[in-house]
Amino acid sequence: MGVANLVLPVFAIIVTGWLAGWSGYVSRSLADGLVHFAYNVAMPALLVVTIAQEPARNLLEWRFLLAFGGGSLLCFALVFLVVRAAWGRGLASSTIHGMAAAMTNTGFVALPILHSIYGQPAVLPAAIATVFVAGVMFPAAVILLERERHGGRSVRPAALARQILLNPMVLSTLVGLAWAIAGLPIPAPVAAYLAIFAAALTPCALFAIGLGLSVAGLRSNLRTSVLLAAVKLVLMPLIVYGLCLATGLGPLYTIAAVVCAAVPTAKTVYILAGEYKVEEPLVAATVSITTLLSVPTLLIWLTALSGPTVRAG
Repeated sequence: MGVANLVLPVFAIIVTGWLAGWSGYVSRSLADGLVHFAYNVAMPALLVVTIAQEPARNLLEWRFLLAFGGGSLLCFALVFLVVRAAWGRGLASSTIHGMAAAMTNTGFVALPILHSIYGQPAVLPAAIATVFVAGVMFPAAVILLERERHGGRSVRPAALARQILLNPMVLSTLVGLAWAIAGLPIPAPVAAYLAIFAAALTPCALFAIGLGLSVAGLRSNLRTSVLLAAVKLVLMPLIVYGLCLATGLGPLYTIAAVVCAAVPTAKTVYILAGEYKVEEPLVAATVSITTLLSVPTLLIWLTALSGPTVRAG
């Protein structure tokens, strides 16, 4: 019930956004504005305040990074190559397909679930996973999307690098990492200021997903979204669990890695899709489906792992 209590409100916000748009209570055209605010203001604030407050040494648990990060990148590469080679889609479309199957909602689903079940010790691995998503997955997606936006190889390397470094997500990640490495505390007023903007991310992003979601769009993307959901909720956790066993990762970190892999697709994939105007209906459908299906799949993973994994340690 703890998992359901955390995941179902997330899905309810998406449904609320859809009902508001369907009924005409809120104009669907406002979805773009919400996405723009989330991408340029709320998400950067969250990344800075999350990464900067974590000691740099805690961000370098190599076995956890190898298991969770390796599983994320393997699933992204698998979907990206299938969509690119077999389906003949463009670079941007293939990137968004891959991210929808591999970019995980660690900060707003995995972290509270782990904290509520296993307490404070489980927060650190969830924070590490969040930093990996922010420091590796986001920049990788931005690099590929920027290449497509600028016509691939025709763009000059210096211009591409400048565009990537000035991207709000990449820049905020770099600021947070620099602050963490310096080991300086964030002044309380600054942390509070950033936290206010960060708190706006979840309602804005989830409501925008629902607002931009139509029944026709969900129906037209249902088959692909279900396939992506199967990769996200079944294949990715299996790969991550196998890597945990191969690296000899400890019990708690193994549970954390698998839970982080088994939570829904990150709503920030929709923010990326909205910012670059690529596969928005598909991502909205995938976020909705993975959010709904993650309730039973997370319960299965937690039941399967908690007893034997902890005893093995």
